[in-house]
Amino acid sequence: MKPLLVLITSFIICIIIFRLLKKRIDYRLSGRIAMAVMLLFTAIGHFVFIEGMTAMIPNFIPFKESFVLITGFLEAFFALGLLIPKYKTYSGWLIIVFLILIVPGNIKAATENVNYRTGMLDGPSLNYLWFRIPLQVFFIAWVYFFVIVERFKSRLK
Repeated sequence: MKPLLVLITSFIICIIIFRLLKKRIDYRLSGRIAMAVMLLFTAIGHFVFIEGMTAMIPNFIPFKESFVLITGFLEAFFALGLLIPKYKTYSGWLIIVFLILIVPGNIKAATENVNYRTGMLDGPSLNYLWFRIPLQVFFIAWVYFFVIVERFKSRLK
């Protein structure tokens, strides 16, 4: 829920700033900036809640702590990529793949009631998936429409 709140709040703030400073709203750039802020926010969690994030990783993945740290760096790297015009489309596609690949971790966390902060088994129940999976689809759609679609439209001109 917090990443969604960060995403929407960042988006609204960007829209307001663009409107005040440029007298127009750049929705696509606002969407990219908001996703970058959200990715940085979630990346921080990988370094602050290492033990809890490690408990979310499916058992077949080795070196779980290293995996958590690497994915944290990847999220920060993707955020940066969204802000560099030359790399935004590549970053967008990589983010979509990343968001799909982390679904098993979200499923494991929900089915085992993993608390991503502590690693204890007192986290959200299986009902959490009814929110988390659509949220993941929303994030994928966000990246697609604010980053990828723009690229396709420019090729059509």
